[in-house]
Amino acid sequence: MNLIDIDSVADIVFQLKWNSQFAAHNECYSARGVNLWRDWLPDTVRRSLIGRRSWEHAAVDFSPGELFGNDGGHLKIDRRKFSRKPKAGRFYPKGCLSDLPGVFPQNMQPIRCVGINNGHMEIDIAHPLALHPLSLSMTVGQVSPKESERGGSSVDWVGLLTEGPGMQARWQGRPTDFFSGKPFTRRDERKDDRFYDNPRLVHHLDETARDMVVDLYKRFVKNGVHVLDLMSSWVSHLSKGVNTERVSGLGMNRTELQQNPRLTDIQIHDLNADPVLPYENESFDVAICSVSVEYLTQPLDVFTEVGRVLKPGGTFVVTFSNRWFPPKVVRIWEQIHEFERVGLVMEYFLRSNAFKNLGTYSMRGLPRPRNDNYARELALSDPVYAVWGQTSAP
Repeated sequence: MNLIDIDSVADIVFQLKWNSQFAAHNECYSARGVNLWRDWLPDTVRRSLIGRRSWEHAAVDFSPGELFGNDGGHLKIDRRKFSRKPKAGRFYPKGCLSDLPGVFPQNMQPIRCVGINNGHMEIDIAHPLALHPLSLSMTVGQVSPKESERGGSSVDWVGLLTEGPGMQARWQGRPTDFFSGKPFTRRDERKDDRFYDNPRLVHHLDETARDMVVDLYKRFVKNGVHVLDLMSSWVSHLSKGVNTERVSGLGMNRTELQQNPRLTDIQIHDLNADPVLPYENESFDVAICSVSVEYLTQPLDVFTEVGRVLKPGGTFVVTFSNRWFPPKVVRIWEQIHEFERVGLVMEYFLRSNAFKNLGTYSMRGLPRPRNDNYARELALSDPVYAVWGQTSAP
């Protein structure tokens, strides 16, 4: 078994853990073919990897700002120099700023609006993780000697890992403005029962991403529990090795629900027409919602209802990716960054006043299955994001 040295190429899964005021966060990135000599890695990370074998672990902690240097701070600018209508707590590309030295329209670096006052706005240009202690762990996969160097580019793997994480947290505990304007309108405002009338017996994630969702749900769904599969379809993404007592499926299409072998009972119910769940108080141990939260037009009411039907100490787990049906997705979902979507779902949990002990998870960078229909166009698996929270125990 090969040891990692400076002339090695290795597959490494990076895992970054950090805490915000309301949640614990876990960001994962699968890096294939890390070139220890050519690719950019912090010295402490490189040293921690040297000498490791396949399937061994290494870990490095970083103090606030250590990974990001002094590239940060606040700016107060004239709102006329900003090309969009800003909203507090939201992120925008740096290129939206005009008449500032060194800033070009093509600059996509995220900056955050943190204050709006009359004709001025305050922006935070620091990395969104800059104020948080970070714990980085690495799991080594296959290790092999690299071939002779013949050009090639250097990859900043830690930069890829930290591109986006942090954007889901509130700024200084203040609620992010996702809700002003008309964020929950859609391109197709006709009744949903017409759109979902025809069954869609297809997967909405690739096989690798689906496996990630199954593994995530295994953390919360145990033998003998009662599960609510919210906005369900023909697949519940529950592990075959878990023997649930009851799985209630609530969805829009009877054919899809009847094809789902995990469901013990079904309800045809349009949450956008009526967010009240047709279940008694404290009926379930766990509720799950898979790649569907982006279609809710009354999310706060639905999340409050989920809190009602969960038993004390019950868990609600919401998973999603970066794919959806464009006619029915709510407008805000399409307007914001992928990690801001994690923050939006966190706001649903927080503003419903029904949950505590929030957690979030992301997995990116896994290879797409070779037999996938999109394998020629997309090298990487669909990213998986999750947010969960617990109801208060008695």
